[in-house]
Amino acid sequence: MLARVVPFALYMAFLAVEQGARAWGGDFDARWLYPVKVVVVAFALWYFRGEYRELLGRPARAPLIVSILLGVLVFVLWINLDQGWLNLGGEAGYDPRTPDGGLDWTLLAFRLAGAALVVPLMEELFWRSFLMRWIERQDFLAVPASAVGLRAILISSLLFGVEHTLWFAGILAGLAYAWLYRRYNNLWAPIAAHASTNLVLGVWVLQTGAWQFW
Repeated sequence: MLARVVPFALYMAFLAVEQGARAWGGDFDARWLYPVKVVVVAFALWYFRGEYRELLGRPARAPLIVSILLGVLVFVLWINLDQGWLNLGGEAGYDPRTPDGGLDWTLLAFRLAGAALVVPLMEELFWRSFLMRWIERQDFLAVPASAVGLRAILISSLLFGVEHTLWFAGILAGLAYAWLYRRYNNLWAPIAAHASTNLVLGVWVLQTGAWQFW
């Protein structure tokens, strides 16, 4: 359990520190906590790598294509479900621009790498591989993804959604990733979808300057 919980807990702890640093203000640039967070979480994933035996398999080409396409669909829903009560508001988003309006390429590289590589792996290990199966049965490692019931899918997807500012889009994303995991019984399927969503979102944010989605 720790192998799936600790990287996620570290990520959430850094979120709290980032929010505190932004509220405190001062001369400290809180954006630089994100690269630190990415490195720490990536190290935790590497440290526990021997516990992720289900990642030894790889999805076949067809599931991978379906996962990528579904991930892009989630992106489309994400940017169109941000109105009114669907948006909890709060943070202004991650803005990697310099004071003169250019881009800080170091911040940008860490943000894209974190969103497209580290976060999908960390979150799918926690939300789908651990929590969804744990809700089904506490001996979660003995539960095949294909055996997870509707109750566990709904509860884990609801919690995944409310973790995000765009809570409704988050619930739909959670349901999509959970469906992939259950359908193909392979964690790489939701990881690929999640990575596709985040990568396309990142490219779109850079093109549009809609930093609030980051």
